[in-house]
Amino acid sequence: MMAFSLWKQLKRRLRRNRKPLWTLGGIALWLFGCLFATGATAHAEPNASSAISRYLESTNETVPVLLRRVYICGEETEALGPLKPDQVISLLREHSEWSSALDQDERTVMLTERIEDLSDHCKTHAYFGVDRKGNFTLFDGIPKEEKVMRTFFQLDIRYMESSLPKQQLDELNAGIRVSDMDEYNSVLSTYSDYAMERDEKAMNQAY
Repeated sequence: MMAFSLWKQLKRRLRRNRKPLWTLGGIALWLFGCLFATGATAHAEPNASSAISRYLESTNETVPVLLRRVYICGEETEALGPLKPDQVISLLREHSEWSSALDQDERTVMLTERIEDLSDHCKTHAYFGVDRKGNFTLFDGIPKEEKVMRTFFQLDIRYMESSLPKQQLDELNAGIRVSDMDEYNSVLSTYSDYAMERDEKAMNQAY
């Protein structure tokens, strides 16, 4: 979009000035300079929010930093310890995919990394099953313990009961263990065929 806008400006200059062709070299240099300046500005600052930037610029003291890893299933938080402001900025430059924010105490820097995998806890405790309202749900432990981690969609129970063998229905009611992303995606894809109304948002978040 930026290149398109600059090209429009270039054509307006050509129409307005009606200069000989040799002046195109100067205009080309102007266009290159605009593109270079735009790229330089886009990469001048690390991936930090304005609040984080102001905070880091305002202090010379070390700040407590936490790294929050958000998985497809589960999350973990690790204390990175007190770091100097320039160390935090360096981290954000090295990991441009991370987001940053101030924690509720308005002093601790919270870094967030999103990971397309199951957390270690989910790999040993996650079960797919059905909750009391007939929703396809991910549980922390077997479904009867009712520790809901995530609800996906309403199941068409009647259609499912008429289509699936009893053994498969019993397995779902008891809870289907998932220990990696392949199993997670396979089970989710299988039972999405029995959704009352396919929840596209939930499905997009899952994959």
